[in-house]
Amino acid sequence: MRGLIKKIFVTMMALVGGLSAFAADSPYFEYIPSNHEKLYSKSTYKYNALDPTIRNNLAGSGYPGMRGANQLVIYTSAHGISTNTNEFGAEAIVEGNTVTSLSGADSLIPPKGIVISAHGRAKKWLNQNIHVGTKIYIDTDSKTLTAYTTSESYIFAAKEKIEEAITMVNYYQHNSYNYNAKPTKELISQAKRNLRKAQRSSYAAKEFASLAMQNANDALATAIPYKENEIKGIWIRPTSNTREGIITALDKLQSAGINNVFLETYFHGKTIFPSTTMKEYGFTAQNELFSDTDILKIWIEEAHKRKIKINIWFEAFYLGNKPQTGTSILAVKPEWANVNLRNIDSETIAYSTSEHNGYFLDPSNPEVQDFLTKLVKEIIETYNPDGFNFDYCRYPQSIAARYAGYAQSNWGYTKYAREEFKMIYGVDPIDISYGTNYWTEWDNYRRDKITLFISKASKLCREKKITITAVVFPNRTMALETKQQDWSTWSDNNYVDAFTPLYLTCDAKTIKVMIFDMLKDMSPKTKLYAGLFVTFMDGSSEDLIRQIHETRKLNLGGIILFDYAHLQDKYIKTLTKSVFSNNSCSIIQASYKRKK
Repeated sequence: MRGLIKKIFVTMMALVGGLSAFAADSPYFEYIPSNHEKLYSKSTYKYNALDPTIRNNLAGSGYPGMRGANQLVIYTSAHGISTNTNEFGAEAIVEGNTVTSLSGADSLIPPKGIVISAHGRAKKWLNQNIHVGTKIYIDTDSKTLTAYTTSESYIFAAKEKIEEAITMVNYYQHNSYNYNAKPTKELISQAKRNLRKAQRSSYAAKEFASLAMQNANDALATAIPYKENEIKGIWIRPTSNTREGIITALDKLQSAGINNVFLETYFHGKTIFPSTTMKEYGFTAQNELFSDTDILKIWIEEAHKRKIKINIWFEAFYLGNKPQTGTSILAVKPEWANVNLRNIDSETIAYSTSEHNGYFLDPSNPEVQDFLTKLVKEIIETYNPDGFNFDYCRYPQSIAARYAGYAQSNWGYTKYAREEFKMIYGVDPIDISYGTNYWTEWDNYRRDKITLFISKASKLCREKKITITAVVFPNRTMALETKQQDWSTWSDNNYVDAFTPLYLTCDAKTIKVMIFDMLKDMSPKTKLYAGLFVTFMDGSSEDLIRQIHETRKLNLGGIILFDYAHLQDKYIKTLTKSVFSNNSCSIIQASYKRKK
């Protein structure tokens, strides 16, 4: 009998020990909508692994979250707190048997739910077939996942969106003076009217629920008030070598409410300006894209006309993934290259396969430190920028320590580092294994080299009263373990004014947890400006609003968008309705109540 067909609703209510609910007999079943439901779509996809490990998903080994290329995997709470995936996929959070939200990467796994995570071809299927409100069913025998979108799915999504808008406007009413809630409440009322129409007929549900969701989305965009003293930034890789092109970009940013530009000035081992330091070392004096034009000077001049600040985005130890030939840095100075243990005997320069096959400099080499410090000093003395944003102040990424081969994937085994470490401790790092004697000293040796550069750069910036910020990996444990980046020490020693971590997710709940985790390991003197990756991941405008809302609640003092190349009109339209625009007639500028 169909009424006796066993359904796996992907509910974790009965889940004991992580996977027990999925171990039961669970044949595929045919979903039957109730009398008051209309079925709009049904699609089935074969998943690769449930709580992926090396044993059940070898193809995913070496990838973040153990999710391989073009794979669809499912995570339960047995996997951990979050999926640990990277920004190149898409994810759906499921509670009960219903999709409650969509994300991009590293989503929090609900204790009584799952996360569906997809990459490549599987990501395309997920984006086309899974939405908020979609019902999910799993058959572990055939390893298939079936997604059903019905009239109830649209009604569920509309209800959720309306409730979210109500919660947000109530927050600002309670926490702000002079807050004008009327425009937002009118949009919420429209949404409720359309929801009632959707509930009257399953055949009209999609049409009117969609209208209700649009009303609620508009309400979200107008709910967050403008805040005057706040970093509203964006990272930019320059592409134009003309003043006209730079003016066009800055006019767009000014109209979008941006007040801080983080301009990629030294990247892939080249400068966007004609550098005397680069020329002195025999390196390419200027990125060929900008030859004969000092675009850094133009950017600063034109930005200041618009009261926009320019922060130098400086990629310290990363050289990009182009072949090191001609007058590139490692072609001239191959002894400056970083080396991992796995390739220590290779005659060719090692690159990081987990970072787009990128090349890295050796932080332990004093010549490297001197070169980078001179380059920073040249920029300060020649251009006097508003700020410096240091990126790639770390070693290349290794795998996490819990995986086999951790030590082999580690970096820093250069001739200089090995000789210096052996001189200090009497042992060659290649003879040290993870968890044995001197491994902690080897970790600290490498971390201290990164901190040394930050301290030198900080001194140069402090002398000229230039703001110093740093892009860091937000998970401190993973930053220490896989990248030798000890940003907590930078904060404790006041080497930086603020951190600008990139949060590679579209999920507001995830970013909230990650921000909390960072704040507890930072000095109160150090500010935090959240780097939002929603635009790069082509997330929804509502995802962006949700994340900004979380930063406002924590009073972080600003956000930075990644990046200009992905700043679509849909994001500008949403931001300028209120949150980045003080000219909006719908919201009066808010003054926040003093926190008790």
